[in-house]
Amino acid sequence: MTRQHDGVASSVVDRFPAKHLAKPEIRQLPEAPTSTWRIIGPGVVAAGVGLASGEFVLFPYIASQVGLVFVWAALVGLATQFFINMEIERYTLATGETALTGFSRFWRHWGLVFAVLALFANLWPGWVTSSATLVTYLWGGDVKWIAMGMLLVIGLILTLAPVVYVALERAEMLKVAAVAVLLVVGAFVAISADAWGDVPKIVTDASIPAESLGFALLLGALAFAGAGGGQNLVQSNWIRDKGFGMGRYVPRIASPVTGKPEAAPSTGFIFEPTDENLGRWRAWWRFANREQLYTFVLITFLSIMFTSLLAYSTVFGRDDVANGIAFLQVEGNVLGETVGGWFRTLFWAIGAFALFAAALGIVDYTGRLVADVIKTAYAPKAKESSLYFGIVWGLVLVGCVIVVAGFAQPLVLLVISASVGGVMMFVYSALLIMLNRKVLPEQIRIKGVRLGVLAWSFALFGVLSVLTIIDQVKKF
Repeated sequence: MTRQHDGVASSVVDRFPAKHLAKPEIRQLPEAPTSTWRIIGPGVVAAGVGLASGEFVLFPYIASQVGLVFVWAALVGLATQFFINMEIERYTLATGETALTGFSRFWRHWGLVFAVLALFANLWPGWVTSSATLVTYLWGGDVKWIAMGMLLVIGLILTLAPVVYVALERAEMLKVAAVAVLLVVGAFVAISADAWGDVPKIVTDASIPAESLGFALLLGALAFAGAGGGQNLVQSNWIRDKGFGMGRYVPRIASPVTGKPEAAPSTGFIFEPTDENLGRWRAWWRFANREQLYTFVLITFLSIMFTSLLAYSTVFGRDDVANGIAFLQVEGNVLGETVGGWFRTLFWAIGAFALFAAALGIVDYTGRLVADVIKTAYAPKAKESSLYFGIVWGLVLVGCVIVVAGFAQPLVLLVISASVGGVMMFVYSALLIMLNRKVLPEQIRIKGVRLGVLAWSFALFGVLSVLTIIDQVKKF
């Protein structure tokens, strides 16, 4: 190497704070694939995990109460999350480290803060109990025991899959395909011509019906359309396991039973900003943006628009619906009366599978976040796979205890779950700006419009956090 080359390498590495973590290793940026289809996956996983009670209950409930006037908010929320996700991906593409590891470079315990918040937000197995409830609509049975069985199945899926990400990706792709079937069939047989004719109202009558539904509820729907909270952060882990960018140098989480776990470093890598590497970077950045836009954003928005149209077409104006899982029972019964019992069965069956797949993804991403934090900041010699599986089974067993004991969702936990996502996104929007401005080489750091959107995100989730907390405190 020439002295100039040594100086460039040194300056790239020296930008990384090394008080708490070792500096990254210099490596070449791997070549980007020539076809977008080869890297499709993380965005589908994000869409699959994110399509949960919000998309199946919250937005349809809003449509059942006030019509289509608030569907526009889903697109605004998804656009905001697209830019958040891409800034999370930017750091991992460039370093192979997760965003949480990057945050921990500024303060050792940032990762722990987000891991604890994610645990609190996801401790209550609400998605599993919702899925189990839909199963009882179909075939009867006891929600408690069905939910416990589902939790155990989730633990086994995540434990026995040789490569966990591959199993998760396949499950979420199957879920998205099932939702697409429901969308296509429902578009022809369940959504009325009048409802289709009212689609332009999404734009022409766009409004914020706060007087009818409350400002905090609407702002929450806008902000959390698609994902939210810790799920956005785990984009780092998912693209790394898919082999995006410098993540190709990091081993994937493998089963301790059927896989072959590999030793993995606690910290990542960085490339020198040579012409060759920057050319590869531009290709990776282009592919990553397309993958996220064509999958996460498009799939989620079409799903929200369809479920909202379905609710608008069937239960708009009824006063016997509520913002909860019982909403799907009312809607399913109406669909059975207007379309036929076969479509009611299809609606509930796909809804049950969709919520189960969401629970699978939520347990996975919580395990990934916590394991990543422990290994990176506190136990660098530990195997991330072992930590991951311990956390997964801890979540499964705690969920079983909660469900079998018959506890109703504790009010304190409800408040935490409602508030924690907004607080997390408020904080990490600011941290992402700092991370991608101060640490990454100048040629690839955040700037321009993307910087402005992250500032908007910081302000949006700050307001959301305050409004949600105030709204919940008033209920005590």
